[in-house]
Parts: sequence; structure tokens; C-alpha cells
Amino acid sequence: MRAVVFTSEGELALEERPQPKPGHKEILIETAAVGLCGTDTHVLDGEFEGTVFPLVPGHEASGTIVELGEGVNDGVFDFAVGDHVVVNPSTTCGECEFCLNGHQNLCRFWNGLGVVASDGAAQQFFTAPASNVYKLKPVTDLFEAALIEPLACAIRGWDVLPRRMGDHVLVYGSGTMGLLMAQLATRAGAASVTIVDLNEDRLNTAAECGIELRYTSADDADREKWDVVIDCTGNIRAIEDGLTRVKPAGFFQDFGVAPADKKAEFSPFRVYRDEISIVGTMAVLNSFGRAVEMFEAGAVNATAMISHSFVLDDYEQALDQFRRGEGRKLQIRPNDDQSRVLIA
Repeated sequence: MRAVVFTSEGELALEERPQPKPGHKEILIETAAVGLCGTDTHVLDGEFEGTVFPLVPGHEASGTIVELGEGVNDGVFDFAVGDHVVVNPSTTCGECEFCLNGHQNLCRFWNGLGVVASDGAAQQFFTAPASNVYKLKPVTDLFEAALIEPLACAIRGWDVLPRRMGDHVLVYGSGTMGLLMAQLATRAGAASVTIVDLNEDRLNTAAECGIELRYTSADDADREKWDVVIDCTGNIRAIEDGLTRVKPAGFFQDFGVAPADKKAEFSPFRVYRDEISIVGTMAVLNSFGRAVEMFEAGAVNATAMISHSFVLDDYEQALDQFRRGEGRKLQIRPNDDQSRVLIA
């Protein structure tokens, strides 16, 4: 089978590899779609903590079960060959202080498929622990379902925010995560949702997703301060600007993934005087099952968010296009035979 491999920092290749076999309580999945994400660029650039090369990327994945490992259905599971599924890429040790106190996403041995030390889904077939696999309804679009993993991250993001009725929310970034956080905001009780992005095309996508207040600068909005400000860019300038937009007693969420060595400046006095809460959010925590249910209930406009699909041969082209900020969600479809523009 064919696989994209990050061979070392800044280097990638398309390789022929043996098709993996599922181990005990593992499932072999034929990849349908895997989304490109900012995390993938950080991993390739050596900016993500703990990554071990070589590594097959791809953590936003959907596919079809082709083989069950020994013991998969011995307990609570009821999987079958042919089931359409999505995969939670986060694996944890289950033994450290954070796993035992209910913060598995902060596991000191956290390992994301395609992110740290286990191969992801940018290949024709991949394996995953049965406990990380979620069955989809037959009517659910299998390609669009690759958005469930980022949706699970967005739900986790809202889990650590106050979700007060009537709050005004400002989101930096109209990429995948910004669009998901903004679409969930009204379900979390927001009175208004404002989204900021320098890219006009991405703001047009926000309009299709129902976000009415869209600007290239927060200076152009009809208010100066917001109850909740969420950065989904990982851009230091955006983070520094966003921290100045929080109302007293408000919340700032650092959602986007910035390079591990970058620093942002802010006013500690304003945090003190205005009782501003700064919160982080890491991956998923008890949110993946909810993401499946919310996705299948139509909580987000998935169709509007996916603009291009690429074959494995065009992975590097797709990554370059992602870095340029062109298009909406870009997907790799390893078992497809041609790259496609889905939304012009």
C-alpha cells in the first residue's frame, strides 16, 4: 500500500509499505478521508512537542472497517467489516496522575495518531485501537465525517468556557477550527458571534456557515470588548490583539496551536485588575462521542467547509496550498484516483 511519510523534520516522501495487520483489540480501516490541519504543518516543521520521525501524518480520519483484530468484540463493542467509522486519534497511558484524575488529554505520555509517535491515516489503510473507533450511521457522508475529529476538539474547547447565556463571542480565524467554534457559539448560548480573519475568502465561508458579523480587523466591529475571545490561529499577533479585547470578568481561550517556542506579550495588570481568565484547551476529553452525535444531527455546515480533495501523490501540493491559506478544509483521500475541487 501507499503512504505519505514525514521522514524527518521538513522532509516528506511517498512510500510503498506493507498493509498493516490489526493487533489485539485493534481495527484495520481503509481510509476514506483525512483532513489537513495546522498541527500537520507544526509536526512536519518540528514544532510539535514529542514528535518521533519517521511518521505517517493524518489525525482527522474517516474510513471503512476491513478487518477486526482478535478480541475486538469480546466486550462492549459490536463492530463489523464494512462499518463506516471515524477515529479519535488520542491515546493515553491510563496510569499517570492526569489519566487517573480525569484529565486524560493532559497525559504525560499522550500520543496522537499521526502527531507524536504512532502512524496516522495519510495512507491507504491504518490501524486504530477499537476503543478509539466510533461507528457512523450508514447515511452519514463518509468524507465529510472526517470533520468530526476537529469538531470533538471544538466541543472540548467549549467545555472549558463558561457558556453563559447572552455572552458576546469574538473568534480569531475563519479556518476550520474558527468556523467550528463560531458555529457552536450560539448553541453555547452566545447573544452574538463575531469572526475576524485577514482572508476575505475565509470570511465568505463564515457567511455560508451562518456567521453574520465578519471583519478583517476587530477594530471594524460594532463593539470594543467581548465576554469571550477565542484565538483559533496560533498567530502571536492575533493572540496579543485578542487579549486586549476581553471584557472585565471575561475569558480568553488559547485554542490555536502556536509553535512551542513562541512567546506572547500581555498586560498582567489588566488580567489582575479585570479578573480575566485565560484558558487553554488540548485535543479531546470525553467529547468524541458527542461530536459524532452533533455532527450527525447537523450541528455544523460540513458541506460548506470542505473545498478540495487530493490524492496521496499530491500531498505536498495540498500542504503548500494549506500554508498559503487557499481554499477551505483540504482533504487527502488515499484511495481516490484523482484530486478534485469541490467548491470553487
